[in-house]
Amino acid sequence: MLEKTAGKLLIIGGNEDKYDDCTILRKFIELSGGRKAKIAVMTTATELPREVGDEYRMIFSDLGAESVTILNIENREEAGDRQRVEEIEQADGIFFTGGDQLRLTSILGGSAVDGAIRRAFRNGTVVAGTSAGASVMSHTMIVGGDSSDTPKKSALSMAHGMGLIDEVVIDQHFAQRGRINRLLAAVSQNPHVLGIGIDEDTALLVTPEGKCEIIGSQTVTVVDGKNIIHSNISESKRLDPLAISNVTLHILPPGFGYNLRSRKAYISH
Repeated sequence: MLEKTAGKLLIIGGNEDKYDDCTILRKFIELSGGRKAKIAVMTTATELPREVGDEYRMIFSDLGAESVTILNIENREEAGDRQRVEEIEQADGIFFTGGDQLRLTSILGGSAVDGAIRRAFRNGTVVAGTSAGASVMSHTMIVGGDSSDTPKKSALSMAHGMGLIDEVVIDQHFAQRGRINRLLAAVSQNPHVLGIGIDEDTALLVTPEGKCEIIGSQTVTVVDGKNIIHSNISESKRLDPLAISNVTLHILPPGFGYNLRSRKAYISH
């Protein structure tokens, strides 16, 4: 859950609408304070930081934010820069773009900028991330794996994430790239951890109390392995198909919510 924090997370499955209603990005600006919000866009994950940064600057400005700062931190030295730390500390909303989540953790992990993000989040700053910026939010993140085959141990590569939310593992571009097998493999390794798969143009808004709201046009899939009766993950070989029984599965469109503490879905409005 979101322990000892006042901030909210907006976890986006990637490919969010940027040109029409912009429902998710508009929600981010609203949560951050609207017109007076100071927005910091983190482009570390992408290999096209200038193009991606300029695109989000234009979008957020068009949505009414008067202050949008692009922070392209490309190495560990820049991740210790005092000016960048101050810009994060002053931000009302922090937005992580897509790209490669390992770039985020390897460049930012343990740095002064990383510490500033965590402090800001604890103090109430909204943190949003799309695609790779979504996966990186959990303590353990999925960084790769085959999404075209039956569930098996080899379908998954995992690494440490930023740890802004506990006891979950997040996958993005979920339905569009057929990633249910990756999430099932992740949950079978540790049934205590909730698997959350977020479709494109869809986001999960998480409050400090652990209540979640689905926003956007598609669905969020929640895989709860707490009641698994049998799994062969520990004794199976890499290419063996997984056996998992008694998994709880929720598929939730906009208008539904999920309580991370009680592990129950509900109609939100």
